[in-house]
Amino acid sequence: MKQMDIHWLLYLSIGLSKEKDPDLLLEMILEAAMDLTVCDGGTLYIRTGDELSFRTMITKSLGIYVNGKDNAVDMPPVPLTRKNVCACCALDGELINLPDVYASERYDFSGAKQYDTLTGYRTKSMMAVPMENDYGDVIGVLQLINATSGGKTVAFDAEYETVIRSIASQAAICLTNMNYAAELSEQLDSFVKVMSEAIDARSPYNANHTRQMVKVGGQFIDWLSSTGRWVFSTAEKRQLITSIWLHDVGKLVIPLEIMDKETRLGSRLEIVEQRYKIFKLANRVMWLENRISDKEYLARSRALNEENELIHKANSMGFLDDSTMEQLAALTCACHEGPDGGEIPALTGEERDALMVRKGTLTEWERAIMENHVVMTERILSQMTFSRNYKKVTEWASAHHELLNGKGYPRKLAGESIPREVRLITIVDIYDALTARDRPYKPSMPPEKAWAALRDMAQDGRLDRELVELFIECVSREEFET
Repeated sequence: MKQMDIHWLLYLSIGLSKEKDPDLLLEMILEAAMDLTVCDGGTLYIRTGDELSFRTMITKSLGIYVNGKDNAVDMPPVPLTRKNVCACCALDGELINLPDVYASERYDFSGAKQYDTLTGYRTKSMMAVPMENDYGDVIGVLQLINATSGGKTVAFDAEYETVIRSIASQAAICLTNMNYAAELSEQLDSFVKVMSEAIDARSPYNANHTRQMVKVGGQFIDWLSSTGRWVFSTAEKRQLITSIWLHDVGKLVIPLEIMDKETRLGSRLEIVEQRYKIFKLANRVMWLENRISDKEYLARSRALNEENELIHKANSMGFLDDSTMEQLAALTCACHEGPDGGEIPALTGEERDALMVRKGTLTEWERAIMENHVVMTERILSQMTFSRNYKKVTEWASAHHELLNGKGYPRKLAGESIPREVRLITIVDIYDALTARDRPYKPSMPPEKAWAALRDMAQDGRLDRELVELFIECVSREEFET
């Protein structure tokens, strides 16, 4: 072998080890083998079950240059029978070097004639090399056709057999490693989706949250890349989308009575109602026993009904105005006579705290438990071993409630300490929370009002103003899929 060929092979080896795209890798292999052996055509097959599928095909004299990435190789797959050179190569796992395919006495290669009929080509000399993975399984075949010399078709020089086998072997290793990486990514994706579905399935009010965030977030990321505003590589997008899938994994440990708390009192409302029934019965007993007058009985009955109505009203309101808050403040001090004549508070301390929540349904204690889900997210994800392509998942997923002004949670991060990727997740999370139709504690907000709310949060320093405007520009397009 020429010294130049040796240097060329070294450069090829470096190139094969660096290439990450399987289609480009296969194209590089085929072109390199054809250049080295000076042949007119070549085909690279990948084994799929009991067939060999065309992946890359080049025939210089016919102007054919197609690959599996940019073009469809419009050829039927080759069945693993002994009528085709490449099939015999795959079945036997041996290199085949034939001066003339049609004149071979050892094999019936009628399949070659059939493919020549489809292409109008005349296959003569051929070298087929199996591509084996680390288990010794043939995962593909490198087939070279019609070696040339002085403008004529000649046999493939046996000197190149070892070299071509070496190229095929190294390519098979690279391709196998890529397949392993793809399998690991698929396994991670499936695990992530299962975990996400488990989280959402715990609560009917959270069933679509993560999936919707992934959908909207994915569209936003793609739009940012397509417009050049913020270009994501495939690996960067996968890492960010994985962070979105796992951002609420900590909710697995949050009690459902808090996650699903639809009203301020929640399950305590039934206890309060029973207490007021007792108050009303005690009032009636006192009236029947002539311990109170008719007027006093009616006044007490009216007061109990008004208090009960106020409790029900406040229990389900999205936001308590000042007037309602004042009425509740007075009610928290109220006591009523029980069956034994003793005074019973209208509400317990826990019930008073719950009803006096101005916005939402959670008390400070319950909200602290709910907010702890991001701490649990970090704790859970930190127990997982992520590859370098996913090394930021734990950090990004567990910081989606941090705000630029330092008033978020759990770490009170601010400004530049919050990565831009986290800022994006936060915006998508808030947008879905505002527009979701399945939240028990608030009505769904139309997109336009949600955009205004995001702008308000950006104006007061909580959200990234530039990203908010880009997000609104993205989701306000007619072609945006909600």
